[in-house]
Amino acid sequence: MKIFQVLVLGSALWAMDAKVWGQNQLQTNLSVEEQKTLAKVSANLPEMFTLLQKTVDINSGTFHVQGVRAVGEEFAKALRAIGFKTQWVGLPDSLKRAGHLVATRQGKKGKKLFLIGHLDTVFEPDMPPNPYRSINDSTVTGQGVNDMKGGDVIIIGALKALHQNGLLDDATITVYLTGDEENAGQPREVSRADFIERAKQHDIALAFEGGSLGGVATARRGASEWILTVKGKQGHSSGVFTGPNYGAVYEVARIVNQFREALEKEKYLSINPGLIAGGSELNWKEQSQSASLSGKANIISPDAVALGDLRFISEAQKDKARETMRKIVAQNLSQTSAEIHFKDGIPAMSPKAGNDSLAALLNRVNLDLGLGPVVPGDPANRGAGDISYIAAYVDCLDGLGASGRGAHAPGETMNTKVFPLLMQRTALLIYRLTR
Repeated sequence: MKIFQVLVLGSALWAMDAKVWGQNQLQTNLSVEEQKTLAKVSANLPEMFTLLQKTVDINSGTFHVQGVRAVGEEFAKALRAIGFKTQWVGLPDSLKRAGHLVATRQGKKGKKLFLIGHLDTVFEPDMPPNPYRSINDSTVTGQGVNDMKGGDVIIIGALKALHQNGLLDDATITVYLTGDEENAGQPREVSRADFIERAKQHDIALAFEGGSLGGVATARRGASEWILTVKGKQGHSSGVFTGPNYGAVYEVARIVNQFREALEKEKYLSINPGLIAGGSELNWKEQSQSASLSGKANIISPDAVALGDLRFISEAQKDKARETMRKIVAQNLSQTSAEIHFKDGIPAMSPKAGNDSLAALLNRVNLDLGLGPVVPGDPANRGAGDISYIAAYVDCLDGLGASGRGAHAPGETMNTKVFPLLMQRTALLIYRLTR
C-alpha cells in the first residue's frame, strides 16, 4: 500500500473513532486543554502514520548499528521539532551496539517523567524482509511495527499534541530510546549505566512496550541464567546400578527434575532448562551456548551440562530459589559431583504501591475517555524489559505501547484503530502527571 493510501486509511479510521468520542463526550470529565489536545492528536495522525511507516521500513536489528542509528535520527528530528534537545549516547565499540537516543525538556512543574522506548528489533538484515503494509482496514504489518516502533510513535504523537497547545512549556520530560533492548550489550553495567543514572533523576517512568486499551503492567518478572556442570566416573554400563556408579547423565536428570518438584508451584517463579548435554566426550561452549558430544550405549557418561533461565518477581524470590537449587545440586548420587553457577540478567519490576497508584490514574484517564477500565496484567505473562533496570528507583508503568500480535515473529501486526486511542490516552496521562 502506498503512503498516501495509508494516510487516507488512517484519517478514515480516526474519523470513526472521533464519532465514538463525540458520543461519549457528555460522559467524560475533560478540561478544555485536554479536549484541545485530543483534537491535535487527530490532526497529526496522518503524520504519525508516515513516521511509523518510514521507521518500520528501516531495518534496525540490534546488531545493525547503522540501521538503529538511522531510526534514531528519524525520531530525533521529530522530537527536536517539538522543543526537545537530543543527544546520542554512544557505547564502547567492544559492545557492538549502536547506543541510545535521549531527548530532554526541563521545567519546574509537575512530576518529572522518564518515557522509555527502544529503536532496535529482533529482525536483522539477513532475515526475510517484511515491509510496512496494510492487511485489512484495521491492521498493518511490518518488522517492529508493534515491538516497538508503534510505541515510539505513540510517545512522539502524544508529546507533539501537548507541545502544540503549549502544555509542555514547564514540564520535565526525558524520552529515552535504547538501541539494544532486544539484546542488551554486555556488560549491562556499561550498556545501561547512563539509562539508570538519568532515570534516578525522575519521579515516574512510563514504558511503551506492547499494550492494550484495557491492560497495563504494574510488575514484570526479572530474568537470570544458571549453568549446571556435572561430573561422573566413566565405566562399563553393567555397573550403573550395581556399583552403584550413576554417572553424569543420571545426576543431571535428578537435579533438573528436583528443581521442578521443589519450585514449580511457587507463584511467578519459573525455571526452564533450555539445554542439556551429556556423554563420554563433551565439548561445552559457554559463550555460544552450544555443545558437541559423543557417547556409547555401554559407557557410563562422565560429563554433563545443563543451561537454563530463572524468572522471578523480586530479588528475595530469586535469592530463595537459588538457595534451594544449590541444596539440590549438593545432594549428589553415588560417584558424581555437581556445581551450579548463576548469572544475573534483568532485575524484576516488583509490585509496589506507587505503581498501583499510577495504574489508578491511567484507569481514570481511560474512563474519562469512555474507553472502559484498565486492569493490571499478570506479571507472569510479561518478560523482562528495560524498565526493570530502574523499577527500584522510580514508580513505573509498562505496557503503554501499540496493540498488536506476533511480536518477534514474521508477520508482526499492529491494530490501526486502537493506535490513535492509545496516543490520546498517553497525551492525557502525561498532561495530568505534569500539572
